[in-house]
Amino acid sequence: MSKAIINAKIYTITQGVIDGGTILIKDGKIDNVGSNLNVPEGYEIIDANNMIVTPGIIDAHAHVEIWEEGIGWEGMDVNETTNPVTAGINALDAINPEGLGMKDALTGGVTTIWNAPGSANVIGGYGITMKTYGKVIDDMVMLNPSGLKAAFGENPKGAYGQRQNKMPMTRMGVAAVMREYLIKGQEYLAEIEKANGDASKMPKRDLDLEAIGKVLKREIPLKAHCHRHDDIMTIIRIAKEFDIDISIEHASQAHLIVEELAKHKVPLIVGPTVSTRSKAEVSEKSFTTAGICAEAGIPVSIMTDHPIIPVHHLHLAAAMCVKHGMKEEQALEAITINPARTCGVADRVGSIEVGKDADLAIWTRHPFDVFTQVKYTIIDGEIVYTLPQERVNEVDLC
Repeated sequence: MSKAIINAKIYTITQGVIDGGTILIKDGKIDNVGSNLNVPEGYEIIDANNMIVTPGIIDAHAHVEIWEEGIGWEGMDVNETTNPVTAGINALDAINPEGLGMKDALTGGVTTIWNAPGSANVIGGYGITMKTYGKVIDDMVMLNPSGLKAAFGENPKGAYGQRQNKMPMTRMGVAAVMREYLIKGQEYLAEIEKANGDASKMPKRDLDLEAIGKVLKREIPLKAHCHRHDDIMTIIRIAKEFDIDISIEHASQAHLIVEELAKHKVPLIVGPTVSTRSKAEVSEKSFTTAGICAEAGIPVSIMTDHPIIPVHHLHLAAAMCVKHGMKEEQALEAITINPARTCGVADRVGSIEVGKDADLAIWTRHPFDVFTQVKYTIIDGEIVYTLPQERVNEVDLC
């Protein structure tokens, strides 16, 4: 059914803020947005008086229901720790669309996530961009694949360094394994090109090298888990060597080399910051990192790394960055349009614009207000979450 959200304060993200605005939704898309719009007859009216509407919130890096909550080993599908390179695996095959994390996402206005394997492996597998509502995971997918997960630093060292004679044991080893498989990928692509369509001359199909080939052809980015500044520079070095697109995931020490990163304009996905300093390489993580890097002109997104931070608290993670100096506009972009871009779906989501998917969050207060609640979450024009009446009170709607 077509809908009209009226009397709203609308944060479009890309086209400013509209007070007392209207959003018209038709066939799951944003049909019009502005002030003083006429609502066609027959539209369902959602009165957002004294409330704020934003695009659906986007988590640029999470493991929602790949790392399931509350069931222990049985739901722990996030890391395939049988080999340091498992590029051919796909997060799609491990996601439980009816799990608790998906339901929680809707309560926090989170409508899109980049869902990926974990960081135990040097190359861990495909990540996908998906919506957070549905019964069948295939119907929730927006882009598959939308990145190839990689990892540097403590995680791959810890996963393999204790195994006798198993590489990588050091940061040198991690980088060497990465280069080795990128070279294998180049050789695999060269064999395919040389075969020139002759099936008898084609190399034996290799799922890992197919995935790496997509990175080498710049069809998808390599999304590299890096906390320490030296690990960040290692992947930038490798990206230059092989002419590939990358993003830096976590970026805990990015503020220490912000001038250097500003030269490269590599997207940073910062976080999870609302958590403990659980290991040596995150000892200097700070709520100031996102703001410092955004101010330097670096594309910044903020992540939860769910379940490290619960996915529905993404807006609060952004609020903490604002509290520590990030501009409000930059923080809103970091959980909407910037992750939409890094996840390959900015043509569909991330801002309130005509023609985009009608994925919206309606808030009782500003998203960065600790007392705010999501009144409605809308995906593809359908209300998929409504704040239970027993949780509504005067303070939420003032």
